[in-house]
Amino acid sequence: MLSGRFSSLYVGEAWRRMRCRAALLRLRLFRHGSYAPDRLIVAPTDLRAIDPHVAEEILSGRFPLAGRLLETGGKSPFTFSLPSRSFALRLHSFGWLRHMRTKKSDLHSNVARAIVGSWLSIHGGRIEGIAWEIDVTAQRVIAWLSHSPVVLYNADRGFYRRFMRSLAFQVRFLRRMAQYAPPGEVRFRLRIALAMASIAMPARASVLRKAADALDLEFDSQILPDGGHISRNPRAGLELLLDLLPLRQTYVNLGHDLPQKLISGIDRMYPALRFFRHQDGDLALFNGATSTQANELVSLLRYDETAGEPFKAMPHSRYQRLAAGRTAVIADTGAPPPGRQSQTAHAGSLSFEMSSGRHRFIVNSGSPKFAARRYIQIARTTAAHTTVTLNDTSSSRFAPSEFVANVIVDGVQNVNVERAIADDGRDVIKASHDGYLKTFGVLHERELTLNATGSILTGCDRLIMPEERKRDEPLRATARFHVHPSINLNRMDRESVLMTAPDGEAWLFSTPGNEALISDDVFFADASGVCGSDQIEISFSYPEKPEIRWFLSRRS
Repeated sequence: MLSGRFSSLYVGEAWRRMRCRAALLRLRLFRHGSYAPDRLIVAPTDLRAIDPHVAEEILSGRFPLAGRLLETGGKSPFTFSLPSRSFALRLHSFGWLRHMRTKKSDLHSNVARAIVGSWLSIHGGRIEGIAWEIDVTAQRVIAWLSHSPVVLYNADRGFYRRFMRSLAFQVRFLRRMAQYAPPGEVRFRLRIALAMASIAMPARASVLRKAADALDLEFDSQILPDGGHISRNPRAGLELLLDLLPLRQTYVNLGHDLPQKLISGIDRMYPALRFFRHQDGDLALFNGATSTQANELVSLLRYDETAGEPFKAMPHSRYQRLAAGRTAVIADTGAPPPGRQSQTAHAGSLSFEMSSGRHRFIVNSGSPKFAARRYIQIARTTAAHTTVTLNDTSSSRFAPSEFVANVIVDGVQNVNVERAIADDGRDVIKASHDGYLKTFGVLHERELTLNATGSILTGCDRLIMPEERKRDEPLRATARFHVHPSINLNRMDRESVLMTAPDGEAWLFSTPGNEALISDDVFFADASGVCGSDQIEISFSYPEKPEIRWFLSRRS
């Protein structure tokens, strides 16, 4: 079954790439026959945070992108060997142009225009490499449209025409490549870029209608009824909303008919964003999510017209939330999405995160923003999540080839969930997954209970062997509880560890009858990059000890 599924994915990806290359060849052959408009109608707003320091660095010939710094000495950054793939992606996507709008000055515009001009000379005519990856091109179109005022300020007619010709061709490129775009967030962003271009540049009514209809299809196929994204990545919704909100406002400002699903889709996505928001304001780290800038999230929430308390559950995205007092617990109670939609998914079924007051105490390791592929793959393993690992094996398995983007091809298929309110007001979630059933013959069941005041979180992890199964060989199990880097750990005794936040709030972790070990850990989702942290581990075995219990109780 595994080899058959992998072979199918491999053949499908090979066919997609072959058709993509054929389409690119046609574009290269006939690129000079495309129409280029002579002006832009509007520049959509960019809601992403602006940093004047980044602008000053760029003016000084230094490019701080993706956690690296490139010194250019005033030359074009495109003439240098770039520090990393992540750096190249951000440089070519031109999102950094927003920082150049901190001041409306000749200097800022001249530097921005010179860099855009060098890209046009070096990469504008060569449709290849990172510069012309579909997602990079979509981001660049959005950035060039949004920040055209700073690029075109006092521009001569020759540059204006070169800029417009390239922009028009990039839009044509995206239209042609849409059917070959990877499913998920990349395709959605491509459709946003095309919809934005259709109203920001002169276009026929049929072009506006087609772009709007195609965007509607992405809402239908990617935004689940509960507002979550099909990738199950909490941050995907945030990234898409940062582009969807300016698009909606531009439609309104110009008096165009909006795509049918745009308003309802945005309204559906906001409750999901609130669901994943922790007490400290950051988003939960599941399935590829990484750190979130607080000002980005706040800028989005200003436009939230659906304000209210977060849902207790997201039944289509398959997450559960426990909340009482100052405490919030968010748990992954779903299986990875199917096929290519799983290319950023993690093997973190039944993992959870817990926050209280202004701090996250228990987290998953998250996904790195700027790191080598090896770290990204490590971050996807079950061991990088607050859940149970058997025999050092992940609950979901990844395709052994980057050719198919390391999609998930085996493991968790079914997750059963029950939820109830006890007589004393405790909120209880019980869930089990079958990710280890085929390989080891057991189910992992986890029970989470939060009391009515939010001061005690109780947990139970069980390994259950169905009656028809039989296993003589013992299994080694490890329950890991990844602790946020800001939290200090102190071992109290063999069974308990005190967790203390910078403001003094403390929680006691205890596991009666077991040893709570403190070990070194890695936190991938820190805003400054990969950093060290700590984790608490409980080791047990099946069938000798098929169940462990643990408690988190607030101390101050």
